[in-house]
Amino acid sequence: MTSVDLPLRDVHAPVAPPWWPPAPGWWIVAAALLAVVAVLAWRHARRVRRRRVAERLFDEAVAAARTPPGKVAAMSDLLRRAARNVDAQADTRVGEDWLRLLDREAPQPVFVEGPGALLRDGAFRADVDEGAVEALRVVTRARFLDWMGRRG
Repeated sequence: MTSVDLPLRDVHAPVAPPWWPPAPGWWIVAAALLAVVAVLAWRHARRVRRRRVAERLFDEAVAAARTPPGKVAAMSDLLRRAARNVDAQADTRVGEDWLRLLDREAPQPVFVEGPGALLRDGAFRADVDEGAVEALRVVTRARFLDWMGRRG
């Protein structure tokens, strides 16, 4: 056969592979992404649930105390429990050392010089102002929730 007798035709590209089903590598990538999203969603839900439990614990413990000095004592007890997440020896601190620990990492000192100073002796006073207890509750609740959020 001579080159003139050969039937020559145009070269045709093969048919493109279909987009579905994807190759096994894409299934692995999709499974890995789904696993990462599931873990992140689970961690977020757990964090939100733990914060709600901590909020409820704080609010119920303070509400259970009937007198203003009792509320101050309840807040101090809750803070001492939460402080163990930050410093293992936190529950043994007293006085100014305790208040400085509470102010650690805070933008402004609210326990040494602000409304939190009531923790120093408020639980032992015969008469405590309700407004001062409410101001203490606000700063104490914020510190309690911050420290409880550091757990786990």
